[in-house]
Amino acid sequence: MSLWRVRWGSYFAGIMLLLLQGCSTVPNADARDPWESMNRSVYNFNDALDNAAIKPAAKAYEAVLPAPVRKGVHNVLGNLGDVWSMANSAMQLKGRATVETLMRISVNTVFGFAGVLDVASEMQLKKYKEDLGQTLGYWGVQPGPYLVLPIFGPSTLRDALAMPFDQKANGTAFINDTSTRNVLTAADVLDTRAGLLNTIDAIKAAALDPYNFVRDGYLQKRINDIHDGNPPASFDYFEAEAP
Repeated sequence: MSLWRVRWGSYFAGIMLLLLQGCSTVPNADARDPWESMNRSVYNFNDALDNAAIKPAAKAYEAVLPAPVRKGVHNVLGNLGDVWSMANSAMQLKGRATVETLMRISVNTVFGFAGVLDVASEMQLKKYKEDLGQTLGYWGVQPGPYLVLPIFGPSTLRDALAMPFDQKANGTAFINDTSTRNVLTAADVLDTRAGLLNTIDAIKAAALDPYNFVRDGYLQKRINDIHDGNPPASFDYFEAEAP
């Protein structure tokens, strides 16, 4: 059995365990979040893990590496991620986005030193970010209940089931050298968290209930992502339809 099957077999087993634990609900729960009790527990776990390990590591990453180096790392990771975004744009029949993303990959890879420089943005080539969850939503698959995943954070049942495919198809997954792949994966986590240092601190300081704030923000963002920033005025979370 391949390492990929073992890894994602464990992932799906974890999802099923969460769903079983989610039978416990809270009174007057948001209809989109029937497993709120479980989700809050996982949210608190993630927050404790972040405070203990991930946030300090992200701060060290930001303090040790000069801004130009961090920018280069961010660009390389973004260029690798564009490959899967292009594939999902194609699956959503978005011709212009598919072509522009292909042009971005080509320009940044050839003229941007394998993506270290974001030459494509200087050429006004728009960056699109698409994933399998968005593709499923585009074709009318409902998001299902809100779900907070250990380590990965906010999601929905649809997005959680799509995540293994997103991870497998991510550009770093195709790098054969294990050490290089691990370094890029760690850099991706630290780069993402470093970019959210001020945002997360502001949410915790300003929101009466950070959990609700993050949940509502995530669900609204996913609706906007699927509808390219123009969700229908009559959008129904439980009766999602293709754009």
